[in-house]
Amino acid sequence: MPLKHYGTPRRSGRYPWGSGKDDQQRNKSFLGYVDALKKEGLSEVEIAKGLGMTTSQLRNRKSILKSEQRAALSSEALKYKTKGMSNVAIGERMGINESSVRALLDSTIQTRSNIAASTANMLRDTIDKKGVIDVGAGVESHIGISRTKLNTSISLLEEEGYKLYYVKTEQMGTGKFTTIKVLAPPGATYSDVYKNRDKIKTITDYSEDSGRSFLGLEPIQSISRNRVMIRYAEEGGADRDGVIELRRGIDDISLGNSKYAQVRVGVGETNYMKGMAMYTDKLPPGIDIVYNSSKSKILGEDAVFKQMKEDQDNPFGTVVRQKHYTDSEGKTKLSALNVVNEEGNWGEWSKSISSQVLSKQSPVLAKKQLDLAKNLKLEEFDELSSLTNPVVKKRLLESFADDADASAVHLKAAALPRQSSHVILPIPTMKEKEIYAPNYLNGETVVLIRHPHGGTFEIPLLKVNNKNPEAASVMKNAMDAVGIHPKVAAKLSGADFDGDTVLVIPNSHGLIKTSPSLKGLKDFDPREAYAAYEGMPKMTPRTKQMQMGDVSNLITDMTIKGAGENEVARAVRHSMVVIDAEKHHLNYKQSAIDNGIADLKKRYQGGERAGASTLVSKASSELRVPRRKEQVKIDPRTGKKVFQETGETFVNAEGKLITKTTKTTRMAEAKDAFKLSSGTKMEAIYAEYANDLKALANKARKLAFETKPLIYSPTAKQTYAKEVAALKAKLNIAYKNKPLERQAQLLANKIVSAKKQANPDMDSSDLKKIKGQALEEARTRSGAKKQKIVITDKEWDAIQLGAVSNNTLSQILLNTDLASVKVRATPRTVRNMTSGKIARAKAMSIAGYTTGEIASALGVSTTTLQEALK
Repeated sequence: MPLKHYGTPRRSGRYPWGSGKDDQQRNKSFLGYVDALKKEGLSEVEIAKGLGMTTSQLRNRKSILKSEQRAALSSEALKYKTKGMSNVAIGERMGINESSVRALLDSTIQTRSNIAASTANMLRDTIDKKGVIDVGAGVESHIGISRTKLNTSISLLEEEGYKLYYVKTEQMGTGKFTTIKVLAPPGATYSDVYKNRDKIKTITDYSEDSGRSFLGLEPIQSISRNRVMIRYAEEGGADRDGVIELRRGIDDISLGNSKYAQVRVGVGETNYMKGMAMYTDKLPPGIDIVYNSSKSKILGEDAVFKQMKEDQDNPFGTVVRQKHYTDSEGKTKLSALNVVNEEGNWGEWSKSISSQVLSKQSPVLAKKQLDLAKNLKLEEFDELSSLTNPVVKKRLLESFADDADASAVHLKAAALPRQSSHVILPIPTMKEKEIYAPNYLNGETVVLIRHPHGGTFEIPLLKVNNKNPEAASVMKNAMDAVGIHPKVAAKLSGADFDGDTVLVIPNSHGLIKTSPSLKGLKDFDPREAYAAYEGMPKMTPRTKQMQMGDVSNLITDMTIKGAGENEVARAVRHSMVVIDAEKHHLNYKQSAIDNGIADLKKRYQGGERAGASTLVSKASSELRVPRRKEQVKIDPRTGKKVFQETGETFVNAEGKLITKTTKTTRMAEAKDAFKLSSGTKMEAIYAEYANDLKALANKARKLAFETKPLIYSPTAKQTYAKEVAALKAKLNIAYKNKPLERQAQLLANKIVSAKKQANPDMDSSDLKKIKGQALEEARTRSGAKKQKIVITDKEWDAIQLGAVSNNTLSQILLNTDLASVKVRATPRTVRNMTSGKIARAKAMSIAGYTTGEIASALGVSTTTLQEALK
């Protein structure tokens, strides 16, 4: 129905909206006008179109005017109330009933009407401070208000001239794109926003009271300088470099239930400490913290303490979790410890052995572990092939194929028995050939491996001694830490004690080969040997990453091709300079000259400017290919992926037409892995492994393609009607939470960026861990984690009997944890901790047994034991 005589957009007859004598007249007129149109039979879409608005703008406008109208009525009612009038009398005066008066006077409802304005003020302040901000799906969850209230607040700002745009950004790790809804300052064009999309900020404020007020990161609770003693290098600080020793029983620096944590601690107004916090029983009177440093006392405390950044949302240059405690008066207060990682966060990082490590061992061990990894994959494929539910089978086979392809690229072998990742802590009273490792058996031998890994000369072989009194007093039964003598860290490719981790592998049978430290590395200090000259340009993070990758590949290629000890020492010395060059401003170019890196590259990589020359170093190296469509077709005859190029191009600065590309790896594109090999025995072992896994991936995709649809059972649907309804309800919730995942991706990118800036020495494996942690944290903050569907036993029965359609089940599998589905679909016998075993474990712990001894006695892994005792 057309609008006819109802006037032109934003007008009523001849007069513009808002031309009445007061705001309430305008509000009532507009709202009454819209209601009148509804009574005439017009839809909301038709009304919005007639008024020259979108339906969203119409709804937001109505919400704003209703909010203003209610605020005015509340104010009027309150005015009469303060004069002593009863609710009935107020109602008679205002022409409304007594219950409406009570509602208007209700402080909660009055406050609710101010939420839009409060939120708009917060958004305005945030834009003034940060520039363009993300206001897309998920933001309302992050800041603690409804989407409607947020949209209304955005509309208020749009009327003030603020700009709303939609900007595409690449998803972290997938290469796909997501659209972000952003709010920009008045005058900002779309072109400006798009060109600077990397500067789009997330709202760090959040609301604890549904929009009434906003709180950002709490101001850092710094401690007084006179509570801290610096232990300089001359005083023994170098042995514990990076360790922050804490006095026990002090509330504002308590570790809570943890024995150790990686922290940042503010000191005074502008400084902070970074490192591993742990308790000590030896502190001078009046001192609560000892900060250990390898810096000389001559340099003074300015060289020891770090400077806080001016950004209040990120003063330490990394993401931290703030802790709170309850003081003696029962008040909640902010702790001085800002946690980066704490006990329990390190142990789950390693489930395999990287090619960087294994390729430097014997071909016999490499083949053994790679064959084991391949056989585990074959066993899994056989299990998946026998599944009876076709939808589950198809989805798990597709996931299996992708995982097999990834394994072929990354060349990770199966883990050795009981290997695990641990953070290292210094225990000066330990012997240099011993280690405190409560997750391992007293007296057994273990090796430690750290990344980046140069060779067997960087692997210490140590005997477990869990009787050391000092270690037992500060880290008894530590979940994921080991204690070593400080000198052991030097052998671990220059590790320190501010959160560095190592792979701990039992080695009583000597499977992992070790060798003496290289003579060419003895007493080599890269900071002394290659200090910067006056005016020398500083290495950038990007250059550091490229140089580190280059020299790491060189060391790998040299080792595989049998380079001598002196040659390897030259490359390793240079790598030590490169890894510290950005942080400590070192002359890495002179190091390359002095160590003859160009000559080594020519001899072992084919040219002075050549790169990776063996399969191991080439496998994951970057390769650019023409951009492809996201939807990948499968060849039904072979199971191979068939990529279709998009043909996208762009014109560069020189006016040349360039084909757009996407990143992949050499191994991912290789049809035969042997084509990447230089011909060594070690490369042949890895090439065979990669080819076998690629073939297995294709076989899985072919079987998935051939799998017939599920036979739907109306009878089963009726029998399991309750379970089917529950699954659909869970799926609906998952759909509602999908947009939050996009917000989490943006937030995770910001977290990762901050962590990379704060920790420029991270290698690719560390960065991968950080990305996973950041995304998990971002999902938690945005609520995206809620989208995972948990399937109950009875719901699984319903699925297996065909009570759920193909399409619905496919969507459920896309929104659930596939690992749990795999466990249900391919059940295996699992050793569980019974209540009796748990009681026995607790008793043994009280009696003084270590975690490793308890796990061995109960016949379970230390991980199973620790999970049961949480």
